[in-house]
Amino acid sequence: MVPRARGRYARATVRTSPLLAVALLTGLLAPLPWTLDPAHADGVATRPDVLPVSEVKPGMKGYGLTVFEGTRPEKFDVEVIGVLKTFAPKQELILVKTTHPRLEIVKVVAGMSGSPIFLNGKMAGAYAYGWGFGKEPVAGVTPIRNMLDDMDRPLPKQLDGFPITLLPKGKADRRFARAESHGRWRGRLTDYDPKEHATQLAAARKQSGPDVSSPFAPVATPLLVGGFSASAVELARQHLAPLGLEPLQAGGGDGSTEDDAPKRYVDGGAVGVQLIRGDMSATGLGTVTKVEGDRLVGFGHPMMQAGYTLMPTAVGRILWFLASDARSFKIGYPVRNVGAMIGDRQSSIVVSHSAQAPVVPIKLKVKGVPGAPYTEWSFEVAHEKFMAPIFMAIALGSALTTTASERMDVSWTSHSKLRVKGHGEIALEDFGVAVGGTPEAGEMFRTSLIRNVGMLLNNPWEPAIIESAEMEIEFRYAREILRIKSVESLDPELEPGEPARLRITFVPWNGKEFTKTVEVPLGKDLAGQMVSLAVQPGYMHYPDLPQPDDVAQLVKNMGAKPFPPQSVIVSHSRGEAGVTYKQRVVRNLPPGAVDALRPSTGAEGPIGFTPLERTIVPMPAFVIGWGGAQVRVRPVVK
Repeated sequence: MVPRARGRYARATVRTSPLLAVALLTGLLAPLPWTLDPAHADGVATRPDVLPVSEVKPGMKGYGLTVFEGTRPEKFDVEVIGVLKTFAPKQELILVKTTHPRLEIVKVVAGMSGSPIFLNGKMAGAYAYGWGFGKEPVAGVTPIRNMLDDMDRPLPKQLDGFPITLLPKGKADRRFARAESHGRWRGRLTDYDPKEHATQLAAARKQSGPDVSSPFAPVATPLLVGGFSASAVELARQHLAPLGLEPLQAGGGDGSTEDDAPKRYVDGGAVGVQLIRGDMSATGLGTVTKVEGDRLVGFGHPMMQAGYTLMPTAVGRILWFLASDARSFKIGYPVRNVGAMIGDRQSSIVVSHSAQAPVVPIKLKVKGVPGAPYTEWSFEVAHEKFMAPIFMAIALGSALTTTASERMDVSWTSHSKLRVKGHGEIALEDFGVAVGGTPEAGEMFRTSLIRNVGMLLNNPWEPAIIESAEMEIEFRYAREILRIKSVESLDPELEPGEPARLRITFVPWNGKEFTKTVEVPLGKDLAGQMVSLAVQPGYMHYPDLPQPDDVAQLVKNMGAKPFPPQSVIVSHSRGEAGVTYKQRVVRNLPPGAVDALRPSTGAEGPIGFTPLERTIVPMPAFVIGWGGAQVRVRPVVK
């Protein structure tokens, strides 16, 4: 198997204390207990213009508001079927039948989530739940008072290091200054993998999220993606569908203002949560339920159960309702960037008109593709622990396959820059060989750029703010691979201090094999020992780095110069012990020293490792395989 992209920090020895438990796209708290107590099952918020569930009766008629086309909401008729008691924790569900010429065809529609429902002239709730493959236009309505409870929650003054600045009617609560969004990676920080992160979040969402096995499940949020290749859309589907997002190839954009686009959200209008925007886009589309001053509630169910969050939002324009036997959906795109999503919980999302969400600007430049019309790409991703690395990887991969979609072997190298607020710029390098075609979007998941973004955003010490990222990648249409065929020791026995000589045989792709003789220095302290010499590609080694205990040391480790990617390394152990402790690397410790450093109380202590002596051998191409040999060093003659 040919190795693909290799992140140079992927093998670092840095370890962290156990991280906080996950939950971003899954719900911040442990699963809430189910209860049969009907008290406040439709929420506790009171308004003169809202209707409590206790006053909802079968047969009542009213109307709903949603956008069928354009940006202006239109009416559709509803009739109450009944009320499902304790449908969700402390939440009931109103069943209604909807009537409209278009709804008779499309039935239940993804993207209508949040459409306000009015009974007796008052708002009763939001269209939010549906029955897949249903033959009737029957929907579940989340009571509006549950949603208003979400709106009335106090906000922190900061989230993940970013200030939450609202208009006077949406002041932050002074009782707590800063909060942290959840959904953190569970595991050793240096093992960060965005694919595994998605698996963790999906598992947690299954435990604490809505019961998707129920006949009525939340109407999936259509994630309208634009500018993505087919393989990138499939990757998005694999990683996001378990989280309640349904990627659909559609139009997109960066939310650039259209002349006639509304400047504010309105009840029944379209609202989009922008996970990525620019040359590529992904917008979670839903409907506004109720606007009150600076804030609004929508969807009637969670988008990702993110709790406190900051994600950019936009007014949406609807083009059409696309009918499907499984589940129909609205298709549209953002037309004006307005505000940010500040809450995402069981009953609704909460959006502020005035809040500003952080984003990570990203630029990509592709070289070595003659005649390609588009070699530079620019986009922004939501600054969020999971979304930033996942969409960076998918978007970068999509741009590469679009720019250089060839069925030829490709060798590639990339140079990236990652700017972290307060910590300067990190220079990163990646490389790989794609056999039989351009690197696919999945290749980007393994790059050091994506993994380092994930590590920074999921660190357990303090908020890390990523100001920008850039990648320049160069293609060479050749399979630049050398395979290690054999390793032979030319001198099975050596005098103390004499270097070992190895003959390494390499086999290139589409060429004749050749040999290279390498001299490996051996210290006199190895006298009387049998020494094992390992021959491996340079990317299988990493510098001895100290264990970080803050973001500054983590950034410093990321910027450490790696071993050359086009090289082989001959390594051996001298039998000594080493530790990383308190941001230091200590080698050649005497016996028992590690135990002496280990604290009698507390979890933090030295991390042991075996130091290696390395001889670096530059090579003209990417190397795969490995080998080894042994030499005996004669004892010192006294």
